[in-house]
Amino acid sequence: MAACLLLCISVPLLAADINIKISKRYLNLPVSQAQARGTMQFKIGGKEERSFKIRLAKDEPQYWVFCDVTALKGKTINISYDGDGAGLSKIYQDDKIAGQDSMYHEKNRPQFHFTTRRGWINDPNGLIFFEGEYHLFYQHNPYEREWENMSWGHAVSKDMIHWEELPTALTPDNLGTMFSGSAVIDYDNTAGFNKGNTPAMIATYTANSDAKQVQCMAYSLDKGRTWTKYSKNPLIDSKAKWNSQDTRDPRVFWYKPGKHWVLVLNERDGHSIYNSTNLKDWTFQSHVTGFWECPDLFELPIDGDKSKTKWVIYGASNTYMIGSFDGKTFKPETGKYYYVTGTIYAAQTITNMPEADGRRIQIGWGRVSHPDMPFNGMMLLPTELTLKTTKDGVRLFSVPVKETEQLFDKVNQWSNLKEGDANDKLKEYNNSDRLRIKTTIKLSHATSAGLNLFGQHIIDYDMNFNLINGKFYSPQDMTSMELTADIYIDRTSIEVFIDGGAYSYSIERKPDSKNTEGFHFWGTNIDVKNLEVYTVKSIWK
Repeated sequence: MAACLLLCISVPLLAADINIKISKRYLNLPVSQAQARGTMQFKIGGKEERSFKIRLAKDEPQYWVFCDVTALKGKTINISYDGDGAGLSKIYQDDKIAGQDSMYHEKNRPQFHFTTRRGWINDPNGLIFFEGEYHLFYQHNPYEREWENMSWGHAVSKDMIHWEELPTALTPDNLGTMFSGSAVIDYDNTAGFNKGNTPAMIATYTANSDAKQVQCMAYSLDKGRTWTKYSKNPLIDSKAKWNSQDTRDPRVFWYKPGKHWVLVLNERDGHSIYNSTNLKDWTFQSHVTGFWECPDLFELPIDGDKSKTKWVIYGASNTYMIGSFDGKTFKPETGKYYYVTGTIYAAQTITNMPEADGRRIQIGWGRVSHPDMPFNGMMLLPTELTLKTTKDGVRLFSVPVKETEQLFDKVNQWSNLKEGDANDKLKEYNNSDRLRIKTTIKLSHATSAGLNLFGQHIIDYDMNFNLINGKFYSPQDMTSMELTADIYIDRTSIEVFIDGGAYSYSIERKPDSKNTEGFHFWGTNIDVKNLEVYTVKSIWK
């Protein structure tokens, strides 16, 4: 009998369920990465409200995630789990998120880059400005710090710097999980979803399933707070045509000269272009090979001259081409180039910017790990993109938007230092968790030089081979021995903008634990012609 009792106690609780009557704002769920994933399902009155995969902690949770159940107050939820259900008893409701008191102040929380409160983020989606708000939607797993349950997370900002996170915007349905896409404002009611004088915000996205990837749409009449999915989804189902599972990431914009909508879609080996007059019925027009995922296509003036413009097309890996576009076909006029490298991926530009502003602003996903945190991934700084004439022709430049300046206070500036003196000046900043440094270095006896932080190369410039941190870079003046860098250091990342944005890169901050030198300029007899240090305010309250 005792053996039987012992055996019965050791058997895990499987396929269990509980009932909770919702009276608070959040359900807090315990997570452990040591557990296998199982499927959790919420039902109300026998009807599924949501279903997702989660590593439900049966013992001590490594961290907590949450569900915002404000809309379900007063209702009784049946919660079932097909994995080890021992952790169901740990689920609790509260008007606070578990760990809320320390949120945004955790050890590895970036202090001036956007991160989500809990869970995983990757590609930015649906970047759009509307009625004074910038909207950042993004690929999101609300239930774990790793990729799964792809949904559209949502945050809004007045300045692209300080963000307020809102409830998840789009969640998986019978067509699949919510992959990347874009958003527009349908001012002319071409899709027929507007209500009175309220124009619809329309999101076009990929629904991903094991069978295929199809393009769908949803609309919002309350500034993106709630969404209604189009009843006749999908809009485009092109797997059979391309004999490919890779048909995703629709980028939609209004082409004013042709008075029609354009949709750029990654299909198999490049980007396809579709047209529509109503955002529902799309006609294939053309295809450009050589790009992968997350397309963007936009027009920019050259050197600020609006009478001289070119179109730029790029993909998730940040290579781009310059050319012309007639609303149906993009015609390349250059080869492929890159303007930014490193952790950045799947960058997207903000649509519906005010005409008086006229900027083309981009936000990219920073593929940066955040060890031991209840969140993972980040967004890099928003940057303004411009086309400038260079010695090699017209090229794309990128610099942080002017709104970032509110974060920085200059605390020191020096001129014409030798590297040893510059290192001494920086000693007091060695252990700063966030900092901005602007510097111009001049090589003399050296053909290579740079700046390290605890042994990690922030800048490693090889003039002979035209390499910066191993990537080819050709300065405008090839006889010059100078290099200018604007460096943004956060707790887990470093972004560097070279020579006014001609080239930029982002890296994960990885100090060598055995290195004690801190900031360290190196290179034989180099001159540090300019060195500026700025403290950085946190974007979190």
